[in-house]
Amino acid sequence: MTAAPVETSPKSSSERGKLARARLLRSLLPALSLVLVLLAIAWLNPRAISYFGFSLMLNLAIPIALATIAQMFVIAGNELDLSIGTFVGFVGCVTATWLKDAPLVGVVILLASIGVYALLGALIYLRNLPSIVVTLGMSFVWQGLAILILPKPGGKAPDWLLSLMAFKPPFVPFPIIAALLIAAVVYFGLMRTSYGVILRGSGGNAAALERAGWSLLRTKIVLFALAGLFGVLSGMALIGITTSADANIGNGYTLLSIAGVILGGGEFVGGRVSPIGAVIGALTLALAASPLLTFMHIPPDWQVAANGAILIIVLAARVLISRRER
Repeated sequence: MTAAPVETSPKSSSERGKLARARLLRSLLPALSLVLVLLAIAWLNPRAISYFGFSLMLNLAIPIALATIAQMFVIAGNELDLSIGTFVGFVGCVTATWLKDAPLVGVVILLASIGVYALLGALIYLRNLPSIVVTLGMSFVWQGLAILILPKPGGKAPDWLLSLMAFKPPFVPFPIIAALLIAAVVYFGLMRTSYGVILRGSGGNAAALERAGWSLLRTKIVLFALAGLFGVLSGMALIGITTSADANIGNGYTLLSIAGVILGGGEFVGGRVSPIGAVIGALTLALAASPLLTFMHIPPDWQVAANGAILIIVLAARVLISRRER
C-alpha cells in the first residue's frame, strides 16, 4: 500500500509567509527609522541634504557609533555598561593632555584602561556580580580620574588626530565612510568568524557553550576588552572633533549607546545584537538628537524628551512586529 503524500495546508503556508514578512520587517526597522528621519529633515530643510549638510549633521556620529559598538559587545554577553559615557570622558581627558604632551605615557594609560575593562569582565563573571552595579560604581571612578587629569575644560587634541577627523574625502562625507567601515569590520569579526559565534553564544546559550568546552570567563574578558577598545576609540574621535576636552564631555554617551543598540535591533538578553543595526541606530540618534529637532523648532530643554519619544515609538513598533512573529 502506498502512503498518500502529505500536503501542506494553505493555512500553514500563509502563516510561514506572514512570519517571514514579520522577520524581514523587524530586520529592516533600523534602516526604516533612519530613512524616516532623513525624509523628515529633507522636508523641513532640503538644503541639509548635501555634502556640507551631512558633514555638519553627522559631525558627532563617529564617536557615538564607536560608543554604541562598545555597548553592543557588553550587551552581547547579557550585561550592561553604565560607565561607557564617563569612560569616554576619561579617555578624552587623557587624549587632550598626556597623549598630546607625552604620547608614550598616554598610550600606556589608554592600554591600561582597556585592561581594566577586561578585569571588570572577569570580576563580574567570577563573583557573579550584577554588571549594572559594577559599571555604575566604575562610572564614578572614571569621572573622578577625568577630573583629576583635567579639573577644568582645556587641553588640545594631537595634531595627527585633528587631521584625521578633519579629513574631507570627495563625494561622500567622512562620517558616512567611517560609519560604513566600522559596521563592516565589526560585522565581519562578530558575525562571520567562528570566534564571533562563540562570543555571541556566551549571551545566547552560555550553558551549551560551556558544555562544548569553551571558557565563559575568557569570552567575558574578551567582550569587555573589546568594549574598552571601542570606548577608547570613541573618546579619541570625540576629542579629534571638539579639539579640546572636558571631564563631563562624554556623560550623555551612556544612554545614547544603549539607545543605539536597541534601535539597531539588539536585545538585552539572548546575545541578540546587530553591528550594522547598531551603527544605523547611532546614525539615527546623531541626526535626531539635534538637527531634526532643531529644524522642528523644538526648544533645547524639550529635545531630550523628544529623543525619548522617538525611541519609544521605535520600540513600540518592534513589539508589534515581535507579536506577529509568534
